[in-house]
Amino acid sequence: MRNLRLQPKSALAVYAHPDDADVAAGGVLAQWASEGCHVHMVVVCDGSKGSHAALADAISLRGVRRTELTSAAELLGVESVLGLDHPDGEVTNDVVLRSELVGLIRLYRPDVVVGHDPTATFFGGVYVNHHDHRETGWALLDAVAPAAAMPLYFPERGPAHQVRHLLLSGTHDPDVVVDVSRTIDQKARAVLTHASQLGGDADEIREVVYGRAEQAGRPVGVAYGEAFRSVQLTP
Repeated sequence: MRNLRLQPKSALAVYAHPDDADVAAGGVLAQWASEGCHVHMVVVCDGSKGSHAALADAISLRGVRRTELTSAAELLGVESVLGLDHPDGEVTNDVVLRSELVGLIRLYRPDVVVGHDPTATFFGGVYVNHHDHRETGWALLDAVAPAAAMPLYFPERGPAHQVRHLLLSGTHDPDVVVDVSRTIDQKARAVLTHASQLGGDADEIREVVYGRAEQAGRPVGVAYGEAFRSVQLTP
């Protein structure tokens, strides 16, 4: 495990649901934004099914989650946020999604891309990683390596672009930690913005966010961190 220090000029976060980026990487996105990085966020799903309430209205929930997403992105200093509006639970790593993601990578031309690790399925015997997380992660990997970098893939999506670094969250194989001690409070406030998804009171949620970040930072000697599986695609 090593302490990763990156200062990208442009970064792209691609996650399945409106709250995923904040929970997984809100600290690092806020950190980069504060350093002048152009941070862009893409959310694949519309958030319309993210409720345990039997009588939840999908259309209303989608609107609520979109508002929460916008507010959270502002707290983190994200430059742009885009929803692809795929229905919750129906994401597939198909040519349509890969084409969309390749187009966005070529549009924003990020140094670093952040997203789900699709290889992680079971967590501690208590959680199964969401279908949308896994399919979004696989589609992102395929879009980054090699499609976006090779001009004969999706030529209608613009000039090819090689991503330099890939960081995967929610992984069983973390090998880097990013110090987010300066932005942990921004992360916590962004997570709390997603009120439609949270159980418990705000103090309990904040305690969980700080506790997980403290645990992630411990192996590299920082107060608060976010852990990732790192893939360096170019020197």
